[in-house]
Amino acid sequence: MTHSPPSLRDPAALLATWFGAGLLPKAPGTWGSLAALPFAWALVHVGGETALGLGVLLVFLAGWWAAGRFAAARGIDDPGSVVIDEVAGQWLALLAARSDLLSYAIGFLLFRVFDIVKPWPVNWADRNIGGGLGIMLDDVLAGLYALACMMLLQWMGGVR
Repeated sequence: MTHSPPSLRDPAALLATWFGAGLLPKAPGTWGSLAALPFAWALVHVGGETALGLGVLLVFLAGWWAAGRFAAARGIDDPGSVVIDEVAGQWLALLAARSDLLSYAIGFLLFRVFDIVKPWPVNWADRNIGGGLGIMLDDVLAGLYALACMMLLQWMGGVR
């Protein structure tokens, strides 16, 4: 078990901390969610929602591996510096967003609220599923809540 700063030369640490965003001081989940936004924007502009959806899947799978390996190396169940889970959840929330700053801001805020409040089953997954899958799953579930809200806002005419 080590508590020294992780080396970003380790691919698991690099991915788990989303290129170091999770190592920024205070509120690493918020930093991770913010760091996810420009990547989402780029994916949507290159390949639309399909590219973003594939990105969610790839980040989820890579995060499952990286978060699990990083947590085991640190000896901590869910290190705060692991933020690749926020990336996956944030990208899910943005699947229903228009490519403008207001829509991305709404998606960001909705995801952060659900990630912090952790309604059921987000809180259940957070408490009961361990390892890399557990680290990733609660944020993906929070992202699904945010996506549902984004879709509701879109249906009501407020997002798209």
